[in-house]
Amino acid sequence: MSSHSAITLQEAADRLAIRELVDTYAHCADRRDAKGQMALFAEDARFLVFMDATAAEPTQALQGRSSLAPVFDNLNSYQTTTHFNGQSTISLVGDRASGESYCLAHHVSVTEEGQRTLMIASIRYLDEFVKGAGGEWLFAERRLMVDWTETRPSTP
Repeated sequence: MSSHSAITLQEAADRLAIRELVDTYAHCADRRDAKGQMALFAEDARFLVFMDATAAEPTQALQGRSSLAPVFDNLNSYQTTTHFNGQSTISLVGDRASGESYCLAHHVSVTEEGQRTLMIASIRYLDEFVKGAGGEWLFAERRLMVDWTETRPSTP
């Protein structure tokens, strides 16, 4: 971990912008704003999903911002979701950065018969960030690592 006693104003602004990027991703997911989520990624971004965080190969690998729509649209299969972002670490080097952030994602499903279930996923995101031409931070690569899931009945 780096020392923050001598942090520059620019580094503080970059760290805040990256954290806001991570939080905006979760906000868009919970609002089913696939276009908003896609806009958070660089045009040539990679998105890798590891349904088993210990697996050597991703369950799903996507290249390019336009390829992300089906992944984000998949959230529409749930009645509602809530993503709680937790701790994160960020390492900055100029206009690039890397980081890890934790998330507990709650997914509520309802069957045609009215049966509700709650699936909770413990997720870690391993991210590579790039500062865009306009000075905004974007995801250059996002690895979604599912550490565990639990599914149980849920009441309204």
